[in-house]
Amino acid sequence: MTEDKKFVSPEELARQKVFSGRILRENSAAAADSGTVRRYWVDCYGCQQNEADAEVLRGQLREMGYAPAGCAEDADVVLINTCAVREHAESRELGNIGALVHVKRRRPGMVIGVCGCMTQQAHMAEKLKKSFPYVDLVFGTHALWRLPELLWHALHDGRRVFDTENADGRIAEGLPVERRDRERAGVSIMYGCNNFCTYCIVPYVRGRERSRDPEQILAEVRGLVADGCRDITLLGQNVNSYGSDRPDGIRFPELLRRIDSIDGDFIVRFMTSHPKDASHELFDTIAESRHLARSIHLPVQCGSDRILRLMNRRYTVAQYVSLIDYARERIPGLVVTSDIIVGFPGETEEDFEGTLDLVRRVRYDSLFTFLYSPRTGTPAAGMPDPATHEEKQARFDRLLALQNRISQEIHDGYVGRTLELRLDGESRAAGYPFSARTSGGRLVHVRAPEDAAGKVVRVTIERASTYALFGSADGEEKV
Repeated sequence: MTEDKKFVSPEELARQKVFSGRILRENSAAAADSGTVRRYWVDCYGCQQNEADAEVLRGQLREMGYAPAGCAEDADVVLINTCAVREHAESRELGNIGALVHVKRRRPGMVIGVCGCMTQQAHMAEKLKKSFPYVDLVFGTHALWRLPELLWHALHDGRRVFDTENADGRIAEGLPVERRDRERAGVSIMYGCNNFCTYCIVPYVRGRERSRDPEQILAEVRGLVADGCRDITLLGQNVNSYGSDRPDGIRFPELLRRIDSIDGDFIVRFMTSHPKDASHELFDTIAESRHLARSIHLPVQCGSDRILRLMNRRYTVAQYVSLIDYARERIPGLVVTSDIIVGFPGETEEDFEGTLDLVRRVRYDSLFTFLYSPRTGTPAAGMPDPATHEEKQARFDRLLALQNRISQEIHDGYVGRTLELRLDGESRAAGYPFSARTSGGRLVHVRAPEDAAGKVVRVTIERASTYALFGSADGEEKV
């Protein structure tokens, strides 16, 4: 795709403003006539990129005059933003969409829309069309920016609206965003993926890689910092390949350096990184930065070179370990997390033992672990898979037990240390009203005075679990 065709044109965006204005006038008139404000509900599943998309959906609906509802049952427009990465996610989403049939019967005038990655698959769009006749609007990831026009037709044409074009998608800048968290924000820096890992549906539903203009990204980050945001996560299916499709030569490490040069009190994280594109320059940039978190999420997926080849991951276990060793040498105290899939088609006990050996060698702070989930349309879905579910589950349990032991040992090493933390969240742990994150992203439940919310305080870690740290503030705000 040429550079000029990667972006939605100003004229196309202006067309959406026309439809947005029409709906806004209708909603304003309805509020004036009856005193009833029309409301929306956006339910979101999946990754942080989906969450960022949901913020755009909410922003567009706000611009059209809708106010947030407390639940789907009270909304005039319901949007379900879906995930397609695993079968479990799709089953849950379909179940929740199915439950809306009762709401629709009570309130036939409401609009129910389904969007996101699941709908970008032809067989799932067809399933929604045939099995869920009360769903009024279905659109894929590439049509998110066209919500005002699609919603207008759903409201006025007396027919169901479907837009799930199978295309690479384009970048739409300047869309309204409704952020629900003042302290934390996700900033999409690119969309799509070119890697085609054999188990993954993402390239098929998100399209090829498209990088945003660096100046647009920098302007967004500056605006967030000016508004008081203190924790920013750069998002993309593979952030390490940022800029490879751009003619200006700006790649991910350079983008990070430019973001790091912005003044302010904030921290920057990023995800997800692909090991084949992780470079020494990237780790050097983190080591030399002021604002970049001392953490890296580097999905390895398994510890067998044979399975990595079947996955089309394009690195070896030795190459991966070498990257981690260099990163830890350059960045003392680096927090390392990863993803691992158990039960990929053809995985043997020997392959799985390689994964356990890798986990023992790297000693991750934490892992995101998954049982392999076949995705229709991916090469892996057609591969021979002789292992039983029981065998895969037993391996999964062994991996989890190993990682839990390692996480506990690493977290125990924090006990007795005093950390400077910003209390920017609410804790669900009894007796600890606040939550915070270390620079490496470790969750900390904090006991502190009521007026400590939002402040940077010194916290002494008292105990630890496999997933979090627990501590008490000394009552003194750090200046």
